[in-house]
Amino acid sequence: MLTLISFVVTLGILIAVHEYGHYRVAVACGIKVLKFSIGFGKPLYTWRLKNNSTEFSIGMLPLGGYVKMLDEREAPVDPSERHLAFNTQPLKSRAAVVAAGPVANLLLAVMLYSVVNWSGVQEPKAVLASPVANSLAEQAGLRGGETVQQAAFDNDAPETVRSFEDLRWRMTQGALDGRDLRLVMGSDAGTTLQTVVLPLSKLEAVDPDSQLFRRIGILGPWTQPSIGETMPGSAAQKSGLKAGDVVVRIGETAIVDGQQLREVIRASAQGADSTAAPQNWQIQRNGQPLALQVTPEVNKEGGVPVARIGAYVGALPAFVTVRYGPLEGLWGGVVRTWEVSALTLKMMGKMVIGESSLKNLSGPLTIADYAGKSATMGWTAYLVFLALVSVSLGVLNLLPLPVLDGGHLMYYLWEWVTGRGVSDAWMDRLQRGGVAILLGMMCIALFNDVTRLVG
Repeated sequence: MLTLISFVVTLGILIAVHEYGHYRVAVACGIKVLKFSIGFGKPLYTWRLKNNSTEFSIGMLPLGGYVKMLDEREAPVDPSERHLAFNTQPLKSRAAVVAAGPVANLLLAVMLYSVVNWSGVQEPKAVLASPVANSLAEQAGLRGGETVQQAAFDNDAPETVRSFEDLRWRMTQGALDGRDLRLVMGSDAGTTLQTVVLPLSKLEAVDPDSQLFRRIGILGPWTQPSIGETMPGSAAQKSGLKAGDVVVRIGETAIVDGQQLREVIRASAQGADSTAAPQNWQIQRNGQPLALQVTPEVNKEGGVPVARIGAYVGALPAFVTVRYGPLEGLWGGVVRTWEVSALTLKMMGKMVIGESSLKNLSGPLTIADYAGKSATMGWTAYLVFLALVSVSLGVLNLLPLPVLDGGHLMYYLWEWVTGRGVSDAWMDRLQRGGVAILLGMMCIALFNDVTRLVG
């Protein structure tokens, strides 16, 4: 139920803001708006504002909306109102009305990111877990436990890294842009210890998936290598492990953090027979050293044997409150909206030329799933999700595809360059092509949704 409510609220907010952008600019340009609708189909509720001729309504299907303006191309217009029709307006006014919807979504994203920045959010500290073996991070000299104070691309000036999520975002940008990331390590007191360069340009990354961070070698923040709750009858319980035990060593391997502990356990599966040999564990229990023998259980995941002990491995990371001042928070919202927009366009471009998988396209089912999950994580997580989808909606509508706002702007660009509008015949052809492309994208997105949820 929460997923459904969150999904409807998400769509309602994004559609209302988008259509209100069209409506507000149309009114400002002196255009008569006949109807403002959120949703399609049979109206569930209709009303009019005082001294306003516009009919407002909420439709039965909340998968879109529209603003219907007075227009000679759609119905006869009384000569006395011809100056209020959309089609009689100057080019700059028509372009402004069309662009206002996507721009409104982008401005909403700026506002949402700013609110999150101002209110503050709990995020893991930028303390690095032990790197994946043979990864870029390990080759760069990282060993785990380092605190990242600053980061910069190539020769840019270093900027403060406020949290691990901040660092993860920079790594994503660097990997997809092919730019090396310079990390400045230091203690919490601010003393600089070392500078390390992650050569992200070597990755030739195309998708920001989980395997990308495995190749980089930084999967998460540092956590204490402790044991949490154990499952009844599991390998952990049979070996005598208890919640609160801190793992110091497994065999000859010294354990640095929870990430390394999970990797060592997973890698203990031996060959095709899917077994794991007994391991000698050195642990600390209530400050006292203790030796135990643990034999992980092995299961196949995707045809690959993976060892587990049947317990929660690794404690929660240390958290820090990330909060910005009024101007800094607003500028941070602008920057994040710009960065997410650029990344969205980059990924779309890579999908068009075949450098990125079409599996990255998401549809309503994935949005609904993420809406529900983010809502359960708290209002700040939901606002970040809402901002992300708002950016995606704004960018998508600005694409030069007929039937989208960007397609209409493309027509106006042609009119501005040539001095004449697109002919009705070409308009019909382009609209048909745009609908076909849009339907194809929707089918792919829906297929990806079903595959993700079923898988």
